[in-house]
Amino acid sequence: MLRPGSGRDRPIGVFDSGVGGLSVWRELARLLPGEGMIYLADQARAPYGERTREEVTQFTHESVAWLLAQGVKLVVVACNTASAAALTSLRRRWPDTPIVGMEPAVKPASQRTRTGHVGVLATPGTLQADRFISLVARFANGVHVHTVMGVGLVRMVEEGVLDGPDAEARLRAILAPLQEAPIDQLVLGCTHFPFLEAALRQVLGDGVELVNPAPAVARHTRRTLEQAGLLRTAPHPGPWHFFTTGDLARFKHFVHPIVDSAWMASERWITFRKITI
Repeated sequence: MLRPGSGRDRPIGVFDSGVGGLSVWRELARLLPGEGMIYLADQARAPYGERTREEVTQFTHESVAWLLAQGVKLVVVACNTASAAALTSLRRRWPDTPIVGMEPAVKPASQRTRTGHVGVLATPGTLQADRFISLVARFANGVHVHTVMGVGLVRMVEEGVLDGPDAEARLRAILAPLQEAPIDQLVLGCTHFPFLEAALRQVLGDGVELVNPAPAVARHTRRTLEQAGLLRTAPHPGPWHFFTTGDLARFKHFVHPIVDSAWMASERWITFRKITI
């Protein structure tokens, strides 16, 4: 167990089924450059979007319990599928730990649309969840919400296929129903999907805004830390630790470019390790 520091100096825990949560991690790194972070990718059991709700809930609880055993002060569940399945039960189980989750950005997309048509690209586990249905009911406000399941896209990102002809062909097939509707907003309802931004723009053109909730999640995390008196104030940046339950070499290959471009990456301790949960 790491269990580094105490109070404000403890790290933030960030969890996803794979590398997708790194789209949230990089926003946290930009907004909270002084914070230490522990990132956990449960790649051995990914993708969660193809699992049952019961499986996702079990895996999420096991992963969050592991992060808490490392001494994190706050957990960001950087996975829409895991948040939809388990966020309520996580907060019930650990009421004294701040837990930040994900949800598709239907509200801001509905507020920004000019055509009255919004697209949502997400996994089956997210789109079929009561949490998503409630989100649309509360915030769509007469806006037409068109959903498509990004089947196979998580695996594609995990394999490092982020752009080029193969990625664009897959996206064209999936997004075809949305292109028949006059959408001007596409909600990225899975944290893996921001890594497909270049390919998505090639397919959709400049007339569709891609709505990524990661910056808003980072801002919410900062507010939560401030309100709890847990914002790090030490003069030196905290360490970044990256863990995977899957292939360590492939994981490091994906993570390194993101870490190398992150704020103050050269000034801190960074480690990678494979674990079993």
